[in-house]
Amino acid sequence: MSLPLTANHPTLNARRMDGVLDWAQMLTGVGLIAFMWAHMLLVGSVLLSPEIMNSIAAFFENSGMAQVGGPLIFALFLAHFVLAARKIPFRLEGQKTIWEHAKLIHHADTWLWVVQAASAMVILIMGAIHMWAVLSDLPIVALKAAETLQRNKWWLAFYLLLAPLVHVHLGIGLYRIAVKWGFAGRAERRGLKRFATLIVLVSVGISVLTLFRFWFMVA
Repeated sequence: MSLPLTANHPTLNARRMDGVLDWAQMLTGVGLIAFMWAHMLLVGSVLLSPEIMNSIAAFFENSGMAQVGGPLIFALFLAHFVLAARKIPFRLEGQKTIWEHAKLIHHADTWLWVVQAASAMVILIMGAIHMWAVLSDLPIVALKAAETLQRNKWWLAFYLLLAPLVHVHLGIGLYRIAVKWGFAGRAERRGLKRFATLIVLVSVGISVLTLFRFWFMVA
């Protein structure tokens, strides 16, 4: 017969710490989802008018929010990655095991986790490059962003890859948060997947249209 775990038992303490870290991962994830949607709408305002985008960007820069908020968002970005990385296998043997299990189980949610984990690695590198490029070249001006894309087609390719990856990652993250933390039961999962897919498609659409608005912008 096994004895009950005491309050100071190492296993119980480890479970509590794991639970705290899971909460932190969820909260940092929600914060990044909210930020990325706000960022998409801010940059996407160029679809209405470059002047609107410039006015919004100027407000954040003149108030110091861009200069302070940028590094804070980057810190949140890194914190979320570190918290999520606890459950991502970095050794080749672990990656092979996860891949074999995913193929064996044929479970959609398992494949969603694989896509989310793989996209996280790419987003970490590309997101850091994007943040450095933007924050080291303030102020943010629509025409300057357009000229950057038009002068170097590789930046256009860079963002055409990064934007869909980010929004797919966010959509999967939103779905997995709702399932893991009990906001959606088994009966609601199909509807939730459709909702998350719709959000991803709309977000990717806005992002791609924004990029091509910059591409065809003239002085």
